[in-house]
Amino acid sequence: MSNSQNIREKHNEYLFAAVKNFYKEPIVVESGKMFRVQDMEGTSYLDFFGGILTVSVGHANDEVNTAVIAQVERLTHMSSLYPSIPVVELAERLSKLAPNKLEKVFFTASGTEADETAVMLAQLYTGNSELIALRHGYSGRSLLAQSLTAHSSYRALPTQVSAIKHAHSPYCYRCPFKLSSDSCGMECAKDVDELIKTTTTGKIAGMLVEPIQGVGGFITPPDEYFQIVSDIVRKYGGIFISDEVQTGFGRTGKTWGIDHSGVEPDMITTAKGIANGMPLAAVVTKTEIASAIDKNTISTFGGNPVSCAAANKTLEIMERDNLADNSEEMGALLFEGLNRIQGDHPELIGDIRGKGLMVGVELVVDETAKDRTPNSKAVDQLLEETKKRGLLIGRGGLYGNCVRITPSLNIGEDEINEALDILNTSFNAID
Repeated sequence: MSNSQNIREKHNEYLFAAVKNFYKEPIVVESGKMFRVQDMEGTSYLDFFGGILTVSVGHANDEVNTAVIAQVERLTHMSSLYPSIPVVELAERLSKLAPNKLEKVFFTASGTEADETAVMLAQLYTGNSELIALRHGYSGRSLLAQSLTAHSSYRALPTQVSAIKHAHSPYCYRCPFKLSSDSCGMECAKDVDELIKTTTTGKIAGMLVEPIQGVGGFITPPDEYFQIVSDIVRKYGGIFISDEVQTGFGRTGKTWGIDHSGVEPDMITTAKGIANGMPLAAVVTKTEIASAIDKNTISTFGGNPVSCAAANKTLEIMERDNLADNSEEMGALLFEGLNRIQGDHPELIGDIRGKGLMVGVELVVDETAKDRTPNSKAVDQLLEETKKRGLLIGRGGLYGNCVRITPSLNIGEDEINEALDILNTSFNAID
């Protein structure tokens, strides 16, 4: 009979070495229900990372499970060559949820594919090839997506697509211009204009940005940033693409992460939380942009009926239960508790940022020092201490020193307080 140690050994034997796990002794998750998962030895953990922001309405949610089982028994797969009821229903739902005038949908199986599709559409529609992305950004695993990605830990190869240019990240805590946030004048946003003038032909296909940079460590730009850069992008003939793979569907307290800025994108990409863990992603854009593709295009697994059935039920639950509002309310409670913990550890906890239930905590060696040296060792320790006490959290950031906290959107006050108690005790243990 298999046990956790046996599974860990087989993981090391048969999977790529690059497929790394959290913790010195990785947890082998055997089952999960709503906000908790259980390992093979029966130990329970409160999950505050949710499969990297993917389990949006709880593990093995009964309503989603019922919808998935019913669809599996009816029809499992046909490909995009045939219309199906779940696909059409979901496309209509997304069109109505999307920002104004984004009404055409294309389904893929992953966020990587969605971002690739968005770049292709931008190039076809504008007739331009160059595209702006952000430093510290992450777009996926393909050659194009790795070229978009500006995060060395995730780039296995040098840039393969020379038409990608990387702008400074609006990383206020580590401002690339060494300015303070109250007097910076949004230099990082204004610099996009010079970037286009000096490193491109002067005509661009567009700009792809995450409203909050996920893998980058939940870097949260001021809302004004997007207002400035979207105007610049459009001035040079490009379209503005909001990468909502992590920020979509109420995660930040609004339906879309970009909604906080008041900017209407020309296209959004989305994945992760859309189907509560089933593989699905989508591009939603304007009719005229979607029509720029005049060749045949298919997606074998994109829009799979089972994944779409899961997404339809997941989004129905989100709307019915006002989970964007719950994200905002529970996020405020989480921020309040983390700020209290920061008060007890002012040198270690450098920055707390994010929106809704997408919260990042950046750990440093000494917050009072000028260089704010990243403290990845403290994150290692914190993950081990929270695991020991039954809480799962994530990590990220270019330096590996950012904690990522992202519970399910229907999380309650009791679970938030439980997590805060564990975090408080765990921070005390690593001092």
